[in-house]
Amino acid sequence: MSPLNPTATPFLPAISSLPTLPDTTLTSTLDLLFEPTSELHSLALPTIRTCSFASYDELIDTLRGQLLTIASQVQDDSEGKKKLHHVLGSHPRLGAPKVKQEDEELSEQSKNEQKQLRGGDENEARRLAELNEEYEKTFPGLRYVVFVNGRGRGVIMEDMERRIKRGDIREEEKEGIQAMCDIAKDRARKLLKSAEEAV
Repeated sequence: MSPLNPTATPFLPAISSLPTLPDTTLTSTLDLLFEPTSELHSLALPTIRTCSFASYDELIDTLRGQLLTIASQVQDDSEGKKKLHHVLGSHPRLGAPKVKQEDEELSEQSKNEQKQLRGGDENEARRLAELNEEYEKTFPGLRYVVFVNGRGRGVIMEDMERRIKRGDIREEEKEGIQAMCDIAKDRARKLLKSAEEAV
């Protein structure tokens, strides 16, 4: 199992160099794009070693395809489903406090992405916490994952309510995978832009 690297430096190596880099650098790179999980490392490292990619978007799309394939194959495989849910459950609860909870600590990327979901109206904050709890009871093993993309709590809570009401765990797995990869693409764009501006 690859070691987790929560102190990864916020820098993406050249995409063409990935197959030649050591595992520790690759896991650090993955941890900048996705929330750190050894299960994702195990899935992604062989792919990065054996395929070449023209861009980080292409890499992320490939991993999305692999995760969707896994999701379609593990419905009757409790161990496989547990691993998939661990990847999807690695994202922090939306609007959760910045302090460490259980084994959870927000990455710098998550802190920045969730800024507008913290503080403000106490009733909204309480309702968001209730929805997180309701979601996790409806879909055991999952966390609600969404690409926030600057949207406020009201819009996000409407989406949470819609997905809870739908009650379809297979669709949740698909939406969670898509959202996780949308977040990863946004992180890659920001990191690459920041590197360009620093030159």
